[in-house]
Amino acid sequence: MFKIGFIGFGLIGGSLAKIWSKNHNDYVFMAYNYHEKPSVDLLAAKKDGVIQVITPNLSDIAECNLIILAAPVIANTEYLKKIAHIIKKDTLITDVGSVKGMIISKAAELGISKNFIGGHPMAGSEKTGYGAATTHLFENAYYLLTPTPDTDISRLNMLKSLIAETHAQCVELSPSRHDEITAAISHLPHLVAASLVNTVAEADGSDEMAAFAAGGFKDITRIASSSPAMWRDICLANSVAVTDFLDRFIDKLSEVRDFVASGKGDGITELFTESREYRGSLPLRRVADSALKRIMLYIPDEPGSISIISTMLAAKGLSLKNIGIAHSREYSDGVLEVEFYDEESLIAAKKVLSEHNYIIYDKN
Repeated sequence: MFKIGFIGFGLIGGSLAKIWSKNHNDYVFMAYNYHEKPSVDLLAAKKDGVIQVITPNLSDIAECNLIILAAPVIANTEYLKKIAHIIKKDTLITDVGSVKGMIISKAAELGISKNFIGGHPMAGSEKTGYGAATTHLFENAYYLLTPTPDTDISRLNMLKSLIAETHAQCVELSPSRHDEITAAISHLPHLVAASLVNTVAEADGSDEMAAFAAGGFKDITRIASSSPAMWRDICLANSVAVTDFLDRFIDKLSEVRDFVASGKGDGITELFTESREYRGSLPLRRVADSALKRIMLYIPDEPGSISIISTMLAAKGLSLKNIGIAHSREYSDGVLEVEFYDEESLIAAKKVLSEHNYIIYDKN
């Protein structure tokens, strides 16, 4: 009997378990409980039939054929150390963290490189925990895998087969390249956003800056609201790549400062021109972009406008993944952003809204 064990059971782990348990009713799913009593999330998952076993013993998890490390990045490495010498010879272990170098080095140090394959589903939500888990979470997302020369091909293929069930696109990268990419496009932006917010906060003695902060500031600093503990661990786990890109960014800022201080208008123009060209080259319709199931529509600035739309869609049985105002200078009018879980709902919503003469901006 094939057993899948989870260490860490929140949004990512819970979503994977929901998908696989739905597809494999002959598998046994279990989750490690590190609390004195089973958590609310684990009890809910067991009640839903998503997992069958809740255990406080890592030795039970070690008996599984596949183990998913879905705790924070540094905790995953610690759990790997704890189970390394008690797993079965053919057990496959993977993780879901956004840093790969540290845990892969630890697997090699522990002598279990053949048992471990680094994984990183590039999907998420503003919500956390099992309560936010969904079978749709990974659809159209990239699921990165970082095999090494020691990776067993049959185990890699087995993992890729399970990932295919999530409807994500599986991409293989070297661990070092993975960490370089995530440092550039994810980890550095979080540090930049947080640093910018703190720079303004320290200068804002009268709160006037906060009062006048609008689209531009809010757009670029949105991710500064992320979990401090989680991002501390991520930055520490990927310190080499993050430090490299911090140095590059600091050099770029120093160059920009010189342009501004010395009145070098050509340099400033070139800066904005080059950035606009690269930003404009980013594909609007990426495989991993939730915009695949998103519409933007004009709404009048009137009380109840959003309620009318949500009620209209609910009356047609359409479930919304997310709904909110699009705060962007790209739109001069009030624009509502509505996300759906699947393509069918998106198509049906467009039809309903068009029939009621709503103006839809097609960004897909």
